[in-house]
Amino acid sequence: MEKSDVLKVKHSKANMASYGFAKALNEFIDMAFTAFGFYFYESEIGLNVWLVGLGYIIFAIYNAINDPLVGYLTDRPFNFTKKWGRRFPWVIIGGLIWILSYILIFIPPDVNPDSGALIIFAWLIFATCFFDTFASIFFVNFSALFPDKFRSVEERRTANAIATPIGILGIVAGGVVPPLFVEFGQINTYVIQAGIMLIIGVIILMLSIPGCREDQVTIDRYLSSYGVKAERESFFKSLKRALKQKNFVIFIISYTLYRSLVICAQSSIPYVIRFVLKMEASSMTLIMAGFLIGAILSVPLWMTLAHKTNNNKKVMLIAGFFLAFISIPLSFITDYYTMFFVLIVWGVALGGFWVMIAPVLADVIDEHVVLCEKREEGIYMGFQQFFGRLGILAQAITFIIIHSLTGFVEGAASQSPEAVLGIQLHFGIIPFIFMFIGMLIFAKWYDITPEKATANQEKVEELCL
Repeated sequence: MEKSDVLKVKHSKANMASYGFAKALNEFIDMAFTAFGFYFYESEIGLNVWLVGLGYIIFAIYNAINDPLVGYLTDRPFNFTKKWGRRFPWVIIGGLIWILSYILIFIPPDVNPDSGALIIFAWLIFATCFFDTFASIFFVNFSALFPDKFRSVEERRTANAIATPIGILGIVAGGVVPPLFVEFGQINTYVIQAGIMLIIGVIILMLSIPGCREDQVTIDRYLSSYGVKAERESFFKSLKRALKQKNFVIFIISYTLYRSLVICAQSSIPYVIRFVLKMEASSMTLIMAGFLIGAILSVPLWMTLAHKTNNNKKVMLIAGFFLAFISIPLSFITDYYTMFFVLIVWGVALGGFWVMIAPVLADVIDEHVVLCEKREEGIYMGFQQFFGRLGILAQAITFIIIHSLTGFVEGAASQSPEAVLGIQLHFGIIPFIFMFIGMLIFAKWYDITPEKATANQEKVEELCL
């Protein structure tokens, strides 16, 4: 087979849609965890915010070891690689255990949150780190599959245009499904929602199987390219080289600040519903529907703009600044239906930025391949997962500071006006600051132009990688 033929294998839209269900699963579980994890331990269990925050900080630090290391350890052939592929077995193993481990978050030991605070704190650390280990195995491998399976700019954009709406359905489902079974003040209802999430998660994982299977051309290409390497570099050498690539560093900084915006906003929603709007948990359903309406309807428009401009950086900047500024009103809205309509617009901006993440990172990985003449998507996806999880660190620190300064009372059914103001701040203004800084950095220092991206792809084709 000629090099150009190898690199131009086409995949059906049904196969791309199946890959999208892996995206949906990632967003489905992650959305529910983000929305309810911190809130559950602080407002339902009544654990002190400093212990909840410290537990989340330890969880985020664990990612510093876990995510890139998972990428490194799985970036080599195993006995099963020739038959089952490089990524597929890890997607299934990691995905299944990750789904099952979600329920651990909501079954802490039944002890007093004051006298037994350290026991609950230890469980929080164990449950989140166990959960994250298999989340990393799943995420790193399904994400690393994208630039290797979909090789051309056109196919990547088409695959992303199909997969992104399906992934957004995962976000919305992760926000809509749990509130249907949760009642504020009733801890056992959180276990019920976790069981429902488990069942749905397994079904989504099954739907993703065809899209996450590697074709034999991709498997053989990897095995042949790996076989010519004399020896494998150490993890720390790979880490050092990755951090020397300027565009990767800039992408990661911007992505981390984007995730800080998303996680702060999502984690604020239960607080906003209960303490600002003074409504039941089921009211989150319509709020989350705003994401779906805005994001799904906007994806074709963003993809048309991307194809028309042929400039991934430009489209990401437009969506990113849009997302930053539309976050500001969220701090001032106290009407349920007004918030719903604003979140539709917020979803439009979110859809635009989210749809461009994979193509931009694929451009960065192509540049890496040209510079180093090897494919190491797993390591790069590990770094993306780690730095994206640093958004949890940003959210935890933000909540600790604001809740401490405004007098938020853990486990209370209502809050003071000062505490309510703090909740409004970490729902809109603070996420705006995160995103605005990220886009300024991306605009100034990211320099992969359309011409440079095309040249890199041509070089990758010459290298037959």
